[in-house]
Amino acid sequence: MFTDLVLASAHHVLVFGLAAIIAMEAVIVRPDMSGGSGRLLSRIDAYYGAAATLVLLIGIARVLFGLKGWEAYVYNWAFWLKMLAFAVVGLLSIRPTMQIRKWRKNADEDTFTPLAEDVAKVRGYILAQIGVFTLIPVLAATMARYGY
Repeated sequence: MFTDLVLASAHHVLVFGLAAIIAMEAVIVRPDMSGGSGRLLSRIDAYYGAAATLVLLIGIARVLFGLKGWEAYVYNWAFWLKMLAFAVVGLLSIRPTMQIRKWRKNADEDTFTPLAEDVAKVRGYILAQIGVFTLIPVLAATMARYGY
């Protein structure tokens, strides 16, 4: 019972942290970014990857070791939609991460200014991530009420 509480608590805290990280990226990515902003964004994006990995690993641990048992998850249609939403958010994060890495290489230069079209593309992907990410807690609530 205590293991389930720890896993559930860690999972929820990390998911909220992931939401905060995506929001921070949305705030930082703008045409007037400086080199300092580029370096900060690079660090935040690394935290994003780490947090997403931990959410996934702890989520798997919840399925395997949680009180509900794995059947409550694998036979629940809302669980699979939630996993799909999480995967889509992950896929949407690839392009911004690649661009952020390019920006990081140039962020140490005094004249660092990202191209407006690159900023617009990255912001679009980040906003799409936010849109899909909002489905995850809705699907989690759906999982708890319907499905299996």
